[in-house]
Amino acid sequence: QVQLVESGGGLVQPGGTLRLSCATSGIIFSSWAMAWYRQAPGRQRELVADINTAGYSNYADSVRGRFTISRDNTKNTIYLQMNSLKPEDTAVYYCRGGPGSIYWGQGTQVTVSS
Repeated sequence: QVQLVESGGGLVQPGGTLRLSCATSGIIFSSWAMAWYRQAPGRQRELVADINTAGYSNYADSVRGRFTISRDNTKNTIYLQMNSLKPEDTAVYYCRGGPGSIYWGQGTQVTVSS
């Protein structure tokens, strides 16, 4: 059974930091690109960052320079380090991956507010 389980979300003040984790099981993690998406209320789900099997990453313009995606193949886990958070970063954050990127996690809420 494939599982992608996000954690690390919460409430943070503007300018703060959070680190999201996505632990996977049931897939050969090291063989697949992985990604973080987010969906804010009333908006479409959007790609935040992705990372390929070699560790190369891409970022949405809105988060480049503030967020960092990484992966640990020994722990079958990806991370999203989020710095200098803004209220517009408020969303449910999802990880995605596996063959054909068909698997999604259940999401973790990130709220940036004073």
